[in-house]
Amino acid sequence: MAIQYRNTTFWGVASDLKSCPPSDRPEIVFSGKSNVGKSSLINALADNRKLARVSATPGKTRLVVYFNVDNKMYFADLPGYGYAKAAKDVKEKFNKLCDEYFVSGRKFSLVLHLIDIRHDPSKDDVRMLEYMNQTGIPYFLVFTKCDKLSKAQIRKQLTEFSKILDFHEDARIYAVSADKKIGLDDLRAGIEEYLKDELESKEN
Repeated sequence: MAIQYRNTTFWGVASDLKSCPPSDRPEIVFSGKSNVGKSSLINALADNRKLARVSATPGKTRLVVYFNVDNKMYFADLPGYGYAKAAKDVKEKFNKLCDEYFVSGRKFSLVLHLIDIRHDPSKDDVRMLEYMNQTGIPYFLVFTKCDKLSKAQIRKQLTEFSKILDFHEDARIYAVSADKKIGLDDLRAGIEEYLKDELESKEN
């Protein structure tokens, strides 16, 4: 069943778990460091630059932002972590929101964990991968901003990441660029393939 990604609309925001939409369809969670490009990737996947706000100030998204994708699934954009300039109480608040999201038992189908391919993974990235491995949370690793590197540099970076990050041998890995539209079709296809059974069950 093909997903019409252009038919993606803003659903709303959640400041706590009670404000999240009903778990009536697959939910794709976007996770990663502040300024890694979560909003840009959502816009690129939906082919709509104005859909998700892209801020020049990282750490500005402090709520879970939801998007309705073709009335078949949700995108959930979690607050980014690791932004040093955010006030301590603010950081604690949206880190707590993310923590609660993952341990609440809320049903979600897949995490897209984004990492900037140009830089070494942060301690938070390492911890997040360890947590998902330990708890069995399904995830794709999505390396963003790959247009900034050559293909040879991308291969080298991915090799280095494999030494730092403890991701599964069969983990699905994507290198994308929201600006240059690189890797987006592969990522869309990967999402649909992964969700095929769940999407079909919702139809029947």
